[in-house]
Amino acid sequence: MSHTDSANPPSLFRNRFLQTILLSSVLLQVGIWVRNFAILLYVADRTNNDPYAISLISVAEFAPIFVFSFIGGTFADRWRPKRTMIWCDLLSAVSVFGVLLSIHFGSWESVYLVAFISAILSQFSQPSSMRLFKYHVREEQLQQGMALFQSLMAIFMVLGPMLGTFVYSNFGLEISIAVMGVVFLLSALVLIRLPEDDMKQQTAAVKGQFRKDFVEGFRYVWRSQVLRMLGLAFILAGLAVGVAQALNLFIVTERLGKTEEFLQYMLMVNGAAMLIGGGIVAVFAKRVPPQLLLSIGMLAGAICTTIVGFSTSVPLTLSVQFLNGLVFPCIHIGISTMILKWSHSSIVGRVNGVLNPMFVGMMVVSMSFAGALKASFSLSTIFSGAGILFLLGALVMIPIMNQKAPDHTAAAQET
Repeated sequence: MSHTDSANPPSLFRNRFLQTILLSSVLLQVGIWVRNFAILLYVADRTNNDPYAISLISVAEFAPIFVFSFIGGTFADRWRPKRTMIWCDLLSAVSVFGVLLSIHFGSWESVYLVAFISAILSQFSQPSSMRLFKYHVREEQLQQGMALFQSLMAIFMVLGPMLGTFVYSNFGLEISIAVMGVVFLLSALVLIRLPEDDMKQQTAAVKGQFRKDFVEGFRYVWRSQVLRMLGLAFILAGLAVGVAQALNLFIVTERLGKTEEFLQYMLMVNGAAMLIGGGIVAVFAKRVPPQLLLSIGMLAGAICTTIVGFSTSVPLTLSVQFLNGLVFPCIHIGISTMILKWSHSSIVGRVNGVLNPMFVGMMVVSMSFAGALKASFSLSTIFSGAGILFLLGALVMIPIMNQKAPDHTAAAQET
């Protein structure tokens, strides 16, 4: 585990690793949201809202997760994580400026490459960050640390769309893309401040064994009942979240009788509640097992999703969206904490690489089928189905509710 003094542990906020990684995350979130909205608005303008061209943005963002998540997780366990993260940010910046030149000289389709390359590199950087998190944060502070990350994500869910739209509307595509390149460079500089991870022996020991390491990630997840159940919860949650996200616009227009623009207010209410919820969970995180936290989040998701599908009242729908946002951090924090607690530090990247595509994959699958479902069933029926998926995800946690995380401390210190 961490090399923090166990006799008198410092406050989580004084943890140098956490300070550095949070600052880096703020910079990256600024770049990502400016990029997302610049590309979305630019492609919409350029193609006159062509749904195929707009859907390609999602393909560019999500496709690399299927292809590179397993590979990235395996390499993240082999390479020095601090160095990997710095190089990923530097390469992202270089690729952004390269694409910017291409756009400047007339190839507007290159905007898709910005999202595609960034998504590939994040599959190497993100599991490296998880490894360092387990290495530098004390076991009893992992859940609280994850709650802080969730709060940061929630802040940008509220501010990100406004920031991205403002930058693109006032400065155009090229400046927006340049902003992303600059913040990735700044993030790489910030990451230099990360404490050394001292994982040299492990890197040398696994050299030349990529295929073995790759397969070991799947075996490790399969051998652990907790991680197997977590994978099933990932699949169920991904299916539920995907269909609900894809059809939220129809909830606004058909159930509530509002214009499409009203969707942003629903999302802002949800994001603001997630920020509050992340803060509340951070306070109580130490006292609640992550399995229970995940179950609470899934159960609340089941109830709220079903109500949203039936509601025709704007105040009721917004209130339920707020409640759902308040409890949703429990899902993210519970899942992240379980991955960290039930995975040895030498295999965190691969476990993350195996489980993460399950959620994203099922989310994309259900988003793809959302249109066909909408043509065959009512919104109430579809959202009730999504609610049942969330409920099943909560029930999956029951067999592992009382399991305790294995003690990886001694082994981690040897790596």
